[in-house]
Formats: sequence, C-alpha cells, structure tokens
Amino acid sequence: MDQRRILLLVHPTRRDAQELADVVAKRLLAAGVQPVALAADVHGTPMGDCDALLMADPADPAAGCELVLILGGDGSILRGAELSRGTGVPILGINLGHVGFLAEADPEEIGTTVDRIVAGDYLVEERLALQVRALRGGEQVFSSWALNEVTVEKASRERMIELTVEIDGRPLSTWGCDGLVMATPTGSTAYAFSAGGPIVWPDVEALLLVPISAHALFARPVVVGPASRLAVEILPHVDAQGVVWCDGRRAVDLPSGARIEVERAVEPVRLARLRQAPFIDRLVDKFHLDVHGWRGTGHRS
Repeated sequence: MDQRRILLLVHPTRRDAQELADVVAKRLLAAGVQPVALAADVHGTPMGDCDALLMADPADPAAGCELVLILGGDGSILRGAELSRGTGVPILGINLGHVGFLAEADPEEIGTTVDRIVAGDYLVEERLALQVRALRGGEQVFSSWALNEVTVEKASRERMIELTVEIDGRPLSTWGCDGLVMATPTGSTAYAFSAGGPIVWPDVEALLLVPISAHALFARPVVVGPASRLAVEILPHVDAQGVVWCDGRRAVDLPSGARIEVERAVEPVRLARLRQAPFIDRLVDKFHLDVHGWRGTGHRS
C-alpha cells in the first residue's frame, strides 16, 4: 500500500510559518504520513532541517497527495487552491494572517489539527468557482479561474474606466467607475465586501456583481443565479486601459474595446473542514462583531 502524503504549503519568507511547518512535518512523520513540500518554500529555512521531507514536483505539486495543508493567510490559501487546481485534492488552511476567513484552524490548535488530519476526521465541501476569459478583437488573449473574485479595474489612477455590463447576453448598464467585482459567495467576504457588496452564505449558489466607485444613480450590487453569464466590455471610444485580476494573483492588461466573460467554473474548489459550526459564527468571530446582549436559546460554537 502506498504511503499517505500531505502537501505542506508554507509562506516562504515568514519564520513563524516555517517553524510551525517543521513541527507539523515531524508530527506527520511520527504518524506514518509523508509530508511533501515545494523546494522554493523550504530552501534555507528552519523547515529544511526535516531530513525526511520529500520535495514536490513543481509542475504538479499536489500529485499523489490526499490533502494540501497551508500555513499562512488567505493569500497563501488562494495559492494552495491554485496549485491543487485540477487534481481534486482538498485544501485546509491554518491561519497565520489577519482575518483568515478561508482558514480552518489557528496555530495553537496545530496538535489537534494534525491528529484529525491523520485520522481522516474532516469533511470536504465544494465551493463554487469562476471561469474567466478575455477577448480582444474577438480573439481570446487570457483564460483563468477564481475562487473569490474576478475584477476588471482601471490601469491608471488618474482616470476612470468606462464599462458596459452584460448579463445573459443582455446589457444592464454602462458605468464610469474604478472597476467592477464579479465574485462567488466565498468571495463575498473579500474584495466584494470592501466594495460594498452583500455577504452571501457559502452554500448559496449565486454570482455577485459589485461596481467599484461608479458614477451613476443605478450602481448597486447585483446577485444573479449560478447559471448566469456575466460579461464586461471596456468601451472602445474611451482612451483608458484596463486590467483583469483573478483572486488578486493572476492578471492581464487589456486595452479599450476588450471584452471579459465570466461564468461558473465546471470544477469547484474543495475545502476541508474540521468544524460544522454555522457560517454566522465564523462571520461574527472573523469580523469581531458585537453580539453583546443576545438572549437567544442557541449556543455559539
């Protein structure tokens, strides 16, 4: 029987992440599970002291692994989702960042977390993702995906970008704005939230469209069904360059006249979960919401 493998993704420049990863690697080895890591993440770091650590194939780092365990903030977790894309391997984050909305555990829970991973004591839930492509002159110039959001933004600070928004092949409105966020329910607590969008429970299947600083009377967030197709056109008669970003990680510059199409991706992102607490409890905890005075009969996890 092949040995079980866990891919460790570690923030490459944070010493606390490297030290914690070394602890995790040794606990996994003691339990008979092989830790795997990318050489770029551990070269010359404290984690490199773990001699039994295997180096992952940089072209397919999650190959043969049952889980991707990420030590870092939400940015690191998005990196983990990117590296595991197409493999079906779930990801689990240990929060070393600020909010850590995508993370499932904190550093002080590391022992329990590793024990539960070894025991296979976790659930896997699937999160809706986005597929995006950009066209210029009718030809595709960019294709990618996103877990949180796809944004179309102005490339220069000193001028607005003018965008026409389309839903299911029909025009909605044209806005002079700083940009537009097209988000998933998972991403509703990220950039879309900062832009004034609604918080959407992660089990709701929907797509969000949130304008950024639009100069228009009708410039409100819109929530559409998961089968809807969104498109954004950068108006060709306006001399303004744009840029499309996927999860703030993958981007391409676009000229006026370009078209960006977004729809639900065929393949979801798989998140490993240790808790079954209601989403509202995570919301209250992560945003430090004041619930003083609550007299309900339930018990918060």
